[in-house]
Amino acid sequence: MRIALISTPYLAVPPRLYGGTELVVYELAEGLVRLGHDVELFGTGDSRTSAQLRYLYDRGQWPPETLADLNHVSWALQQVGERGPFDIIHAHSAVALACARLGPAVPMVYTLHHARDEQLSAFYRYLQEPYYVAISEDQRRREIGLRHVHVIHHGLDPARYLCTPRPLGNYVCFVGRYAEVKGPHTAIDVARRAGVRIRMAGEVHVPDVAWAEAELRPRLAQSHVIDVGPVGSAVKARLLAHARALLAPIEWNEPFGLILIEAMLSGCPVVAFGMGSVPELVDDGLTGYVATSADHMVELLRPGGAVDRIDRVACRARAVERFSAERMVADHVALYQRIVGASVSSPPHRGSGSRMVA
Repeated sequence: MRIALISTPYLAVPPRLYGGTELVVYELAEGLVRLGHDVELFGTGDSRTSAQLRYLYDRGQWPPETLADLNHVSWALQQVGERGPFDIIHAHSAVALACARLGPAVPMVYTLHHARDEQLSAFYRYLQEPYYVAISEDQRRREIGLRHVHVIHHGLDPARYLCTPRPLGNYVCFVGRYAEVKGPHTAIDVARRAGVRIRMAGEVHVPDVAWAEAELRPRLAQSHVIDVGPVGSAVKARLLAHARALLAPIEWNEPFGLILIEAMLSGCPVVAFGMGSVPELVDDGLTGYVATSADHMVELLRPGGAVDRIDRVACRARAVERFSAERMVADHVALYQRIVGASVSSPPHRGSGSRMVA
């Protein structure tokens, strides 16, 4: 198949540090190329890929801004039309859904990378022709009824993650954005109460600065905490491989936590609150534990507690089974093939845009 992958204009593929969407796009592009598909990736000029790279912006346009996204996506769709024919377009920007009305009549797949957002859901009601990919069953349930929606869990390359039968460090860790909804403050408090050290890896984004100054900065200065700041993939892999557990005391319905599967692929058990997709991703007692409260999390983490009884090799094996890039790519190829087959028998059409589907 000839496939156009449209990433965001915000970060390179793969991202240097933070950037879940761009990491998934990277894994998908590499896997499709390995299978022999003709893939063109529309990303930023500082991206690294085995696919054919096309770009408008030399570098990522951070922080995210709507006009940059519109410029990037409309240009990419113009290129798809000029460089066609393509069998399928897989977009990772909501802007592409609307721009596709003016672009080439090629079936489009769009991945929902976000939690339920009322403004976006209202937008999707007008755009029922594309095929939507939900990244968890929990996300699909929370979204509006879409005509074409398929659940495909994210996957990553297990070879990038280290695993040892026993953790080499005597600490737990938190890896992620320093935002209230991610729970870094709770992770620090839980570690202190459990009597264990914690390594914090992440950074504050602009919307969270005021909260972080008031709630997080004083905690990062506590004696049981080491703040390592934002980390790239190599440092992250070592951090997870050596940690007793990854803490994810989230306070929102996260549609998918990439860091959870990164930990599990490292044999590092996850201890997370059971919101959003967490119960769907964590095999309780095998790859980690779904904690019911901070008190429960403390008990799980105490030295010699439940997390230390997790078989780390079995944890990784289960994660490879469920969350490898190979599995994710195979699921996408199967979806693409169904869509292309359906489009041959019933070619895509341009609707008026006036019909709403509840």
